[in-house]
Amino acid sequence: MNFLSQKLNVVITAGASGIGRTIAMAYAREGSSVFVCDNSDAFILSFKTENPDIFIQKTDISIFSEVESFFNTVSRQVSSVDVLINCAGIAGPTANLQDVEPDEWDQTIAVNLNGMFYSLKSAIPLLKNSNQASIINIASSAAFFGFPLRSPYTAAKWAVIGLTKTLAMELGGEGIRVNAICPGSVSGARIERVIQADALEQGKTVEEIKELYVKQVSMKTFVEPEDVANLALFLTSAYGRYISGQAIGLDGHTEGLTNSL
Repeated sequence: MNFLSQKLNVVITAGASGIGRTIAMAYAREGSSVFVCDNSDAFILSFKTENPDIFIQKTDISIFSEVESFFNTVSRQVSSVDVLINCAGIAGPTANLQDVEPDEWDQTIAVNLNGMFYSLKSAIPLLKNSNQASIINIASSAAFFGFPLRSPYTAAKWAVIGLTKTLAMELGGEGIRVNAICPGSVSGARIERVIQADALEQGKTVEEIKELYVKQVSMKTFVEPEDVANLALFLTSAYGRYISGQAIGLDGHTEGLTNSL
């Protein structure tokens, strides 16, 4: 299905792997010019090898000067950005809050929240040069519930929703739409690592924890990265032209989060 009627300039943070890479590939297939940043040398090398025509730059999203440098490089190649997708994020520690170390808390907030602020701050001048600008912040179904053993991650994702709704109000008069996609458990290496950490913390098997995650979803399944990419395409297309300020769950209906079977 083709969502886009014209070529767009699209920036994706953490776009060399996982959900970000799937989104980058989706926009590239639609004929968009895609600009990606990532912090992993291995993922960047793999991405460059398979996608030599897509721009990618190593960037630590938690360091403002590096984010600013990335967007300065983008601005030398295009005069406007039509779509910004803030995909960078880390799972953070799996532990009760009193066992979370301050540096673990700080790093999770630095990547998941501060990095998004740095990206938005740097991108908005370029977005204002577009007549069809749209921002998508990747949040999580954890933005709707408490999430035992994941306090810094959950705190950051709740903050992303507030940031999204506030920015939609600030930028709406200029025609810039801002939404958040809130995926549940997305199939892939990242959720497998989260499940393994959860199993270790709770003294359960990986199979038991995975069963718990699936049981919390009405549709009894994980979503796929392609589902996130398709929703992003829809929201940034003419089909979503009046959708803004929304936190959209993409999780098969998560019924609530718990840390016990």
